[in-house]
Amino acid sequence: MVSESVTVPSDAAGLSGDLVIPAGARGTVLFAHGSGSSRLSPRNRAVAAALRDAGFGTLLLDLLTAEEEREDDATGRHRFDIGLLARRLAHAVDWLEQRPDGADLPVGLFGASTGAAAALVAATERPERVSAVVSRGGRPDLAGDALALVSCPVLLVVGGADDTVLGLNREAAGRLSTAHEVRVVPGATHLFSEPGALEQVAELAAGWFREHL
Repeated sequence: MVSESVTVPSDAAGLSGDLVIPAGARGTVLFAHGSGSSRLSPRNRAVAAALRDAGFGTLLLDLLTAEEEREDDATGRHRFDIGLLARRLAHAVDWLEQRPDGADLPVGLFGASTGAAAALVAATERPERVSAVVSRGGRPDLAGDALALVSCPVLLVVGGADDTVLGLNREAAGRLSTAHEVRVVPGATHLFSEPGALEQVAELAAGWFREHL
């Protein structure tokens, strides 16, 4: 089993991450966090723990440096820079492939909020490596024209009470040409803070990755 804090290089930046690969892992899932969040997000860490229980490795990664996070908190400059976030996620996929403990494992991407758009764009940039994408309360619409280029299966999970985001997800799903599903967690709001809601997200994600990784 691998469990370590890592630094993933991307252009001139060093991105902080937490990598865990259980023995006999069936694949590795990279997490792309949304605006104002980080690899320490309790929601994504809960989903990551459930995925590890299901036999997957996880890489929880900060797509912005600490300095960029501070700048983003003040200006909002980076949170919607989907191109930047996607490029860094693609570099993380490359980094995993160069590790002896990750090279042979298929890769899935799990994106929340704006991180979902970054995951979808990164999937188009590394189509030979990314086998599946899952979005939690995401903004896949922000992937723009890249939606039509995604070739791996995509699962969009949205809260039933998150009306605006649900509409955006259904619209984005209509632009996907690959296999995809929109799954609604009844009564859940954007952060899936309702009892049992996040557990449903984790179960749906594990099922999707189990099928496609």
